[in-house]
Amino acid sequence: QVQLVESGGGSVQAGGSLRLSCAASGYLVRLSCMGWFRQAPGKEREAVAYIYSGGGNTYYADSVKGRFTISQDNAKNTMYLQMNNLKPEDTAMYYCAVRPYRSSCTLVRSDYDYWGQGTQVTVSS
Repeated sequence: QVQLVESGGGSVQAGGSLRLSCAASGYLVRLSCMGWFRQAPGKEREAVAYIYSGGGNTYYADSVKGRFTISQDNAKNTMYLQMNNLKPEDTAMYYCAVRPYRSSCTLVRSDYDYWGQGTQVTVSS
């Protein structure tokens, strides 16, 4: 049974940092495409970053490039999103998602089979 549990959200001031974690069970993260999405109030859920560590593939949305880093710890079967220099426009609910045992990552949320419950990130100016 696939399970994703996010943690690490919180409230910070602009310029601060947070690290989100997504603990996975029921599959191996190193053989799967995993992504972070976010949804702000009144907006569509959008892709932030994805990773397929088996092929060394990563992607970042232009809005977070250079500030966010996606990574995986295969021993812990966990994915992370290090977020630096946070801005008020980063405020959203952040979700992790997975395409188990598939190497092709996409930006389309309907392509992802399983989702975590979300963790709130709030950035104040």
